[in-house]
Amino acid sequence: MTFDPKTLLRDLFATAIDAAHPRQVLADYLPADRSGRVIVIGAGKAAAAMAEVVEREWQGEVSGLVVTRYEHGANCQKIEVVEAAHPVPDDAGERVARRVLELVSNLQESDRVIFLLSGGGSSLLALPAAGISLQNKQAMNKALLKSGATIGEMNCVRKHLSAIKGGRLAKACWPASVYTYAISDVPGDEATVIASGPTVADPTTSQQALAILARYNIEIPANVRAWLNSPESETVKPGDPCLARSHFQLIATPQQSLDAAAAKAQAAGLPTLILGDLEGESREVAKVHAGIARQVQLHGQPLKPPCVILSGGETTVTVRGNGRGGRNAEFLLSLTESLKGLPGVYALAGDTDGIDGSEDNAGALMTPSSYARAAALNLSASDELDNNNGYGYFAALDELIVTGPTRTNVNDFRAILILEKPAQ
Repeated sequence: MTFDPKTLLRDLFATAIDAAHPRQVLADYLPADRSGRVIVIGAGKAAAAMAEVVEREWQGEVSGLVVTRYEHGANCQKIEVVEAAHPVPDDAGERVARRVLELVSNLQESDRVIFLLSGGGSSLLALPAAGISLQNKQAMNKALLKSGATIGEMNCVRKHLSAIKGGRLAKACWPASVYTYAISDVPGDEATVIASGPTVADPTTSQQALAILARYNIEIPANVRAWLNSPESETVKPGDPCLARSHFQLIATPQQSLDAAAAKAQAAGLPTLILGDLEGESREVAKVHAGIARQVQLHGQPLKPPCVILSGGETTVTVRGNGRGGRNAEFLLSLTESLKGLPGVYALAGDTDGIDGSEDNAGALMTPSSYARAAALNLSASDELDNNNGYGYFAALDELIVTGPTRTNVNDFRAILILEKPAQ
């Protein structure tokens, strides 16, 4: 068995991304009858790439509007593509959200709407509820991102501060038929959580949103509190008649990408264990992975080396310092600190959208020499972790992974390659 460990890990990451790309997964799910007029709307990091597929596959009249993250656009001829900010919404996202609502207002029962949804849609399709300003939403978003709240908790708050999420977009489309095609970026693939569920019923409540803000000690402006205490702030609930003609279909999930990467590793002769979609603090999740890697390396459990451990999901980072780096760099920095150069262990952590947090890298690589090489540069993994500076640590080692925008998003991907312990 001969391979370069770093090349293998990069190949696994590329395989995971490709398995979730719209060009691979969307066409098979589109309606069998692709004639007639269709209005296409969409939001998310994959929205423009998804729109390209619809343009290619649809035989009838196509028009519409999708919003994606800056630099995530695509070459669409019939569907307008607008770019906006992520993870904190901006004016462009608010303007395009208003236009999307206008586009689907006053439709007839005979009309068809295709809604292309992927991760990032929450901030990209940002239309504050009545009495809530964009500045309010921006401040709440920033506070939630720093708090360590889970994606489900963040989206509960976002839905109740929005005029378009939590089923409200489907309500605006009524009585037209709405076909939502979604790429999941959330643990559990819950339709209500993906981009805050604009076209599905929402079981969460405004009081739960208030409780989440209180749990993380986030300051609540008087106008936001008043809105969340108002019955008008409630989202569309299960059983609402306006959802009777709204259809939801997952077309790609984190599990599909993990399965594809596992098949790639196994084809290279490497037994593979998938830990699944994980949540929790990045640094704590890394400690668990480090414990598994040590058990494999030292005791051959639950697999004997050489082997690969895979996981996905969306971890969180509670910001304590002033360093640079997203949750994948944080994970890998904590893993490096935990393993301290354990021989034979290599790892990659990256975001499948190509952007780790708000940086220009997708993630980074760790090798058995990373810890010692960094120490030789007077870089302490522990100190850099205290400063949330994973980006700076791996940049100094020239181990950042830069892919550019991938135009899909099934969230984080982590792979740990464990080789047999070298002879002493």
